[in-house]
Amino acid sequence: MDKSWMHSDRRSKAYEFGVEAFLNFAVENLLTTTHIRCPCVKCVNLKLFGVGIIRDHLYFNGIDQSYKNWTFHGEPWEATTNASRNVEEDDGHSRYSFVSEEIDMDDNDFGDFGSDPYEFANVIGDGDQPVYPGCRKYTKLSALVKLYNLKAKHGMSDVCFTELLILQGDLLPEGNTIPTSMYEAKKTLCALGLSYEKMHACPNDCILYRKEYEDSTNCPTCGISRWKQGKDSILKEGVPAKVVWYFPPIPRFKRMFQSHETAKSLT
Repeated sequence: MDKSWMHSDRRSKAYEFGVEAFLNFAVENLLTTTHIRCPCVKCVNLKLFGVGIIRDHLYFNGIDQSYKNWTFHGEPWEATTNASRNVEEDDGHSRYSFVSEEIDMDDNDFGDFGSDPYEFANVIGDGDQPVYPGCRKYTKLSALVKLYNLKAKHGMSDVCFTELLILQGDLLPEGNTIPTSMYEAKKTLCALGLSYEKMHACPNDCILYRKEYEDSTNCPTCGISRWKQGKDSILKEGVPAKVVWYFPPIPRFKRMFQSHETAKSLT
């Protein structure tokens, strides 16, 4: 498929025809018009929208020109040598186990990335690079994880974090691999996360507010309100009284089966 339109002026006919061709391609492959990843430069495939909103985003924000292989929209993955790399194990533990201990990702930032095993393998491969030539203490990935943890811990804004990354890059020796923006950092870190869903629940654990109960405001079993009650005994509509987290198992099995050692144990 011709993708030259991605570099065209957004006011041109070539861009207009390209956007429509892309949207048609996505709908044909994903068989949905309401839950499609938006590839604009602001959403960078982190958010799901309907076709109309995505069309607006592509005109107002422009498409992410680094998104060359449309894997999130049905295009087959172009296999690389990195894609087949396995995460090696030392004494039964991944050499990147620090990720789960150090990083504090916000689901609003990173959505449900991480289910693509090839994407994860590529990130791990890139993470082997030293943060600057000759550095033995930090790799690109370990340094980025620690920096992002500081962002989450101290509530830095994206703008502040971008400026910190730029300063860090200037302070380190030439040839360092520190990203220069929050946008670049997100693209690296999002592949490390695994998806989860937050579901509203009855405080007495009677039901989950999903499927036929999705729009209910009171539990059909015990009658308690779905919403949290404030100190003044007034219900805070829109604020759930109880939330449970659901962790889909399939993406986690895919991640674990990437290691030969873990795959043996699982089998």
